[in-house]
Amino acid sequence: MKIDKESLKKIAHLARLEIKPEEETTLLNSMDSVLSWMEQLNEIDTEGVEPLTHMMDEENNWRRDESTNALTREEALQNAPSKNTTYIMVPKVIE
Repeated sequence: MKIDKESLKKIAHLARLEIKPEEETTLLNSMDSVLSWMEQLNEIDTEGVEPLTHMMDEENNWRRDESTNALTREEALQNAPSKNTTYIMVPKVIE
């Protein structure tokens, strides 16, 4: 499939691109090479090939969402720079 200048201008308009006249030849050549590559891909026999959604067959190994107490209150307060007997003390940020 060949792309002419009118098709290029139409595609640029739809994509909201501004193409300078000196860029037209380069873009036409690039689009021609992409479309010829796509035509080559269309010639490949893909009969019996399952479509892929991902390149790998790996699956996520989900863990159960279980609530646990990893730290006791004393362990959590142990390294706090400012604390009382129950809570970690933080500076006031809202007046």
